[in-house]
Amino acid sequence: MLLDINFLDDATRPRAPRLENLTPAQKAPGRHLRMIHDHLRQNMQTLRQMVEEVARGEMSAAEVRKEAEAMEMLQNYRRFGNLCGQHCYIVNTHHSIEDAHIFPALSEKGEAWKKVTDRLVAEHVVVHELLERLVDALNDLGRETTAENFAKAREINDTLERVLLSHLGYEEEEIGDALGYFQIGV
Repeated sequence: MLLDINFLDDATRPRAPRLENLTPAQKAPGRHLRMIHDHLRQNMQTLRQMVEEVARGEMSAAEVRKEAEAMEMLQNYRRFGNLCGQHCYIVNTHHSIEDAHIFPALSEKGEAWKKVTDRLVAEHVVVHELLERLVDALNDLGRETTAENFAKAREINDTLERVLLSHLGYEEEEIGDALGYFQIGV
């Protein structure tokens, strides 16, 4: 099902120059980026726990709905749709801002930065494809609750989680300090 996605090998990720002797003010944008990413990580962890509880038969669909309704993310972004839809919306919006504003500004700072930002943009394409497939799989599951549809949604969610967590860590490591050093707003 996911074999047609062009997954990128983490070992081929370009590395950015190390920036040293940064001031606390220069480190602040990188910390802010990590806080945004931590929100995404928290949402993924909550979704993972619910999927595992459903798989073990410890939580019913009704209980999942009730639990999802209480999530902070759902409360804050209710107008954007269901739980997964909100998570997908947040990730997509975050990546769109990076692609349109942050990465172009950073890529102008030299060839090494351009290579890193080009790679991050390429990873966004993979994440976006997984987000679209997850939404489709969850819609299928909502229409027809079968073991096959659950397995498909779970596989895509697991893959998205693995890819996105790796991407977030890479991004923080490679560009976090550069945001403050070059005074690029997050």
